[in-house]
Amino acid sequence: MLTLPTYESRLEPYSLTGEALTPRAPRVPLTRTAFAAAHVVSDPLRERDPWVGSPAVDWENTLKFRRWLWDQGLGLAEAMDTAQRGMGVDWATAKELIERTMKEAKAHPLKPRVACGAGTDQVPLEKLKTKDDIVAAYSVQLEAIEAAGGQAILMASRALPAIGAGPDDYADVYGRLITQAREPIILHWLGDMFDPALTGYWGSTDVAAASDAVLAIIESHAAKVDGIKISLLDQAHEEAFRARLPDGVRLYTGDDFNYAELIAGDGKHYSHALLGAFAAIAPVASQALEALAEGDLETYHTLFAPTVPLSREIFKAPTRFYKAGIAFLAWLNDAQSHFIMPAGFQSSREIAHYAEVFRLADQARLLSKPEIAEERMGLLLKLHGIG
Repeated sequence: MLTLPTYESRLEPYSLTGEALTPRAPRVPLTRTAFAAAHVVSDPLRERDPWVGSPAVDWENTLKFRRWLWDQGLGLAEAMDTAQRGMGVDWATAKELIERTMKEAKAHPLKPRVACGAGTDQVPLEKLKTKDDIVAAYSVQLEAIEAAGGQAILMASRALPAIGAGPDDYADVYGRLITQAREPIILHWLGDMFDPALTGYWGSTDVAAASDAVLAIIESHAAKVDGIKISLLDQAHEEAFRARLPDGVRLYTGDDFNYAELIAGDGKHYSHALLGAFAAIAPVASQALEALAEGDLETYHTLFAPTVPLSREIFKAPTRFYKAGIAFLAWLNDAQSHFIMPAGFQSSREIAHYAEVFRLADQARLLSKPEIAEERMGLLLKLHGIG
């Protein structure tokens, strides 16, 4: 039993339920593509000046977590905002991460699918003054991903809102990039709750107008667009948007609040997944998607239902700090030996948050090594003067 802090500044006893799932691979092929977006941890022995320059990545623990996800039948979204792109992880580090991950993926017995984020962050924002500058910056990363054998995700770039790009500018930039890509790519629509610098993406702050703009891009290049990842945390918008997609173009939900309903679908359309939340709830995600593939919707919803409060806690405002909760759960589950993050990002959440994540993860059957989880939670509490 542990004594955990609450948001009311009280200390309350808590005992684990003892009902955790055992992580395993699915018994049957999944009927939804599921990418878990994974984070990066730093080497505590080598990290110097963590707020300055490139992080000293702990490659052993970072790749161990990816193997843990793959062992459960999940794909991987690599070098995305989850991995702190633009918030501690620079392009040089991301490129090495992609190359190391692709080598590991090719050697993994389940041959997991890996999609990798291409952005413009190797060039300072103030130097990306024109569309040509932006296309050139994207192209460097796109080519590096393809050289490593990964599928490209064209991440949302802060450079486009920064130059006041309109819908026609987005159509030009994305059209050129989609055309030059070797294989179909995934587009990326990240809402400003994740990154305020992306306000007005696709050329408008009006979501309906922005939707029309990106749909026009997709329709013009449907054969080269695998899908689009949408992270607006708006279930109704996503359902309406995916119904308008051309045949063969997937909607990858990035909605970390409403994923269960969106993945299950409405009888006519459904979403696939590209989620940071799936890195936090991997055992449930894998086994719930297995149940869906077997036609067992009752088990699917029973498994997912208690993960929703957990995900809402991890992704609470300020949403951009959600990565800390995912790394914390990886540590509790012994998928990593620590959760020291680039730029000291583990300090972006308070101890009451980590205590609540611990409670909710237990109730969602996600603490698969309870003795280790309890010991590590106790260590974190002592670091904060509790217990």
